[in-house]
Amino acid sequence: MDVDTFLAWAEGQPGRFELVDGEVFAMAPERAGHALVKYATQTALKRAITTAGTGCRCHMMPDGMTVRIDATTTFEPDALVYCGPRMDVEAIEVPDPVIVVEVQSPGTRSVDAGFKLARYFSLASVAHYLMIDPVKRLVIHHRRGADGLIVTRISSEGTLDLTPPGLTLSVAELFADLPPPADPAA
Repeated sequence: MDVDTFLAWAEGQPGRFELVDGEVFAMAPERAGHALVKYATQTALKRAITTAGTGCRCHMMPDGMTVRIDATTTFEPDALVYCGPRMDVEAIEVPDPVIVVEVQSPGTRSVDAGFKLARYFSLASVAHYLMIDPVKRLVIHHRRGADGLIVTRISSEGTLDLTPPGLTLSVAELFADLPPPADPAA
């Protein structure tokens, strides 16, 4: 199945799906921690865009938007940022994301870290890919570097520099809605 056929089909279906090499995959239900971190990330990205000021012509989109990887593959990241004019409100696809975010879950860790990493960076527009682990409370920040290299930084505190487009994100803010971690000594 190609992407255009998939998108026409998916609009009439209950649930959410991704297309991988022409094969349709249903997206699993989310755990509470996943949902909380996803929402906190969306909120933090929106706040970072607002803080960047009027010179930043970027926009955050929550989950549910489609990113076309190639003719037979689409993903629905948990959040993304694109820059330029606002999209048409009827759009279902974001053509040039600059930042893509996947909040990890037990069933997606290996796919997010391998297959999706390579595929997201096959898009020339993608400058940052954030993989957020709600259990370990860390962010794996993959950034497009010089000479086609992908630079990776793992953070459990501090801030993330998302340049381009010039956004700053607090790591703590992404996990602020989670209950405190269990005390291992208890």
